[in-house]
Amino acid sequence: AQVRRSEATLEERSEAFRRGRDRLFRHHAQSALSRAQKARFEGLPYYAYDPSWRFELAIDTDVEPEVTEVRLKDDGPIRMRRFGKVHFRHADRDLSLSLFWIMGYGGGVFLPFGDLTNGDTTYGGGRYVLDTIKHADLGQRERRLVVDFNYAYNPSCAYNPRWHCPLAPQENQLPVAVRAGEQRYPDPGHLEDGPSGSG
Repeated sequence: AQVRRSEATLEERSEAFRRGRDRLFRHHAQSALSRAQKARFEGLPYYAYDPSWRFELAIDTDVEPEVTEVRLKDDGPIRMRRFGKVHFRHADRDLSLSLFWIMGYGGGVFLPFGDLTNGDTTYGGGRYVLDTIKHADLGQRERRLVVDFNYAYNPSCAYNPRWHCPLAPQENQLPVAVRAGEQRYPDPGHLEDGPSGSG
């Protein structure tokens, strides 16, 4: 919320978000990193801010409200209902992504995506750009959703295999390279590292 309210430039807001994320990874008890990884942590890698990957988009609600179930090893299944789509254009390509509502954990908007950088400069399983359960959103302006791929981040399983995460469905695989947001973490953990905290 502090990032959304800031009067700073878009790039300065992004830098503040990234610094805050580094602090959480380094110090928070529920960090995705193990204790061993925290001891080695030097910050998360990102692309430079690119304003061409920021959009304010109307939500297209003319979609089939299909329910998808993602089964996680330890936490049981997570059910997600498609409730809309966003359509946008980048570098002369028309693109779209489905929006999901997580049915559980109190509910929340979820926007995972994959792109052509996955497995190269970004995590192979894709990234998230919205997850309101974790307060990872940039708000709305005049009934339009702010989707800024410079805030795209890795799911927890990108850092350590002890985590299990819902990943982007096939319909949210973009046929372009999104060179914005968080890059692949260079120090993936191992199961034997153990948890970082008590929760």
